Amino acid sequence: MATEAAVSPPAPITSPAQRDYHWLRSFVAGGVAGCCAKSTIAPLDRVKILLQAQNPHYKHLGVVATLRAVPKKEGYLGLYKGNGAMMVRIFPYGAIQFMAFDKYKKLLSKKLGISGHIHRLMAGSMAGMTAVICTYPLDVIRARLAFQVKGYHRYTGIANAFQTIYLKEGGIPGFYRGLTPTIIGMAPYAGFSFFTFGTLKSLGLKHFPELLGRPSSDNAGVLVLKTHVNLLCGGVAGAIAQTISYPLDVARRRMQLGTVLPDSDKCLTLTKTLKYVYNEYGVKNGLYRGLSLNYIRCVPSQAVAFTTYEFMKQTLHLN
Repeated sequence: MATEAAVSPPAPITSPAQRDYHWLRSFVAGGVAGCCAKSTIAPLDRVKILLQAQNPHYKHLGVVATLRAVPKKEGYLGLYKGNGAMMVRIFPYGAIQFMAFDKYKKLLSKKLGISGHIHRLMAGSMAGMTAVICTYPLDVIRARLAFQVKGYHRYTGIANAFQTIYLKEGGIPGFYRGLTPTIIGMAPYAGFSFFTFGTLKSLGLKHFPELLGRPSSDNAGVLVLKTHVNLLCGGVAGAIAQTISYPLDVARRRMQLGTVLPDSDKCLTLTKTLKYVYNEYGVKNGLYRGLSLNYIRCVPSQAVAFTTYEFMKQTLHLN
C-alpha cells in the first residue's frame, strides 16, 4: 500500500530466496485482503448487478426493496449467488492488484524518478488494469451467475458457464466482452483509490503521528495508521474513486452480461452502451443507477481491503 513513516529503515532483502518468499507473501496478503473485502459486501454486490442491468424481476424496485425481495424469492442464499465465482476470481485479483501496486510504485520511483503523490496515482491505475486483464474471464462468469434468478437459470454453475460461453459466444473472445470499459474505468477507479488512501495515510502520519499512528507490530521502526483510521481512509478512498468511474462500471456490467439481456445487440461497444443507457434510462436511473448502493458497499469494501492488507503486511513481515 502507501509508504509507511519509517523511524529507521527496515533491513533490506538481499538473497534471491528471500525476494521470492517476499513476493509470495505479498501475493497472499493481497489475496486475503480481496477475499475479506468482497465477502463483507457480497449481498450488496448481487443487488448492484441486478439493478445495473435492469433485471426484469427486480427492475421496478429500489436498493432496499431488492434486498428484501431477493430472500423472499430466492432464499437468503440468493443474496450470495455468484459469490463462489467471486471468491475464485477475487483472490488472484486482489493478490495481483496489491502486489503490482507495490512493484509499479517502486519501478516508477527508482527507474523513472517519478515520486510524490503522482506515482501513487499512476501505480494504482497500472495495478488495477493488470489485475483486471489477468482475471477478467472470472469476472464475466461471476456477473452471469449473479444475474440469474431462481427458476430462470441459464447456467448450472461455474464450469457450465465457462463451457456455454465458450461454445455459444465465439470462444475466448466471449470471455472478454466489456473489457474495454472495464480497463478504462479501472484506471481512474484504482488510481484514485490508491492515490487517495496513500495520500491520506502519508499526510496523517506526517502531521499527526501520535494521534493517528502506532508502531507496526512486526517492526517498531515503522509507523502505521491505527485500525480505525485505516478504515476511515480506505472508505473515503473508495467513495471518491467510485463516483468518478461509475458510468463505466454500468457499461461494463451490461456488456459482460451479453446475450443474457434482451437488448444485448445495443450494448456491443462502450460508446453504444453508454449512449443506449443514457437515451433509454437517463443519468440518474441509467448511468448512475445503483450508485447509492455502491456507496454503501464500496466504502466498507475498500476500508476492509486496505485495512486487511496493512494487517497482513505486518503479520507476514512485509513492512
